[in-house]
Amino acid sequence: MEYRLNREQQALLCKLARQAGTAIMGIYNTVGDIAVDWKEDSSPLTEADRASHHCIAAGLSEHFPDIPVLSEEGGEISWEERSRWEMFFLVDPLDGTKEFINKNGEFTVNIALIIGSTPVFGVVFVPAQEQLYAGGPEYGSWLETAAQTVRKLEVPVGSEKECWNVVASRSHPSPDLARFLERLPSYNQLPFGSSLKFCRVADGSADYYPRFGPTMEWDTAAGHAVLIGAGGQVVDPGSVPLRYNKESLLNPIFLATGPPWKGEWA
Repeated sequence: MEYRLNREQQALLCKLARQAGTAIMGIYNTVGDIAVDWKEDSSPLTEADRASHHCIAAGLSEHFPDIPVLSEEGGEISWEERSRWEMFFLVDPLDGTKEFINKNGEFTVNIALIIGSTPVFGVVFVPAQEQLYAGGPEYGSWLETAAQTVRKLEVPVGSEKECWNVVASRSHPSPDLARFLERLPSYNQLPFGSSLKFCRVADGSADYYPRFGPTMEWDTAAGHAVLIGAGGQVVDPGSVPLRYNKESLLNPIFLATGPPWKGEWA
């Protein structure tokens, strides 16, 4: 299926992410502890998750009424229905809820457009830092900073380094990571929360993001699109790009790379 977002539509998705971020920060900046509920999978849920979801869902429904939406905080949609979708929006209204609760600023708003099984455009907004990453394979990728500057994102390729920068989950450490790091001659390990890890690879401040713990499709889609647009990739242990809108929305383990990885990694 061929479908291309025009500049106005790209800007609209970025605006929706920023509006959701404003709703999140209104709760983030309140005095006192943040109220937390717990979902069936024991993951946290806050009023900020709900506020961001409603903001994005309403905006997408208004401006893209013919494109279905799958959101982490929306209702469950059956595989029977999803299997008929040619394209859809995949949304994580607040990725890094633990980072939000801990108030370390490393949480993001994520909106991705999926066509077939591929993320073709993504927006990742970091509300506490006022940074917005956007792009995809047919659009290129860029970073809009708090100072209102725009920088094109291009990962370095074909370079050999003595020391590699590896981003890893702050909230979900994994013993498999140690075995991955042993494959590198030297490395700096950089802990980050949320889909910000994809963005750090896309902007060149990190080289690799290996993920051995469980993630869902909405956790990765927007960051995946941005990284592809910057020239990187996200692959499973068989070097196959991550696919979306599977019957099970659980991702396999994956490696997000700037410089191509040579050989086995898992």
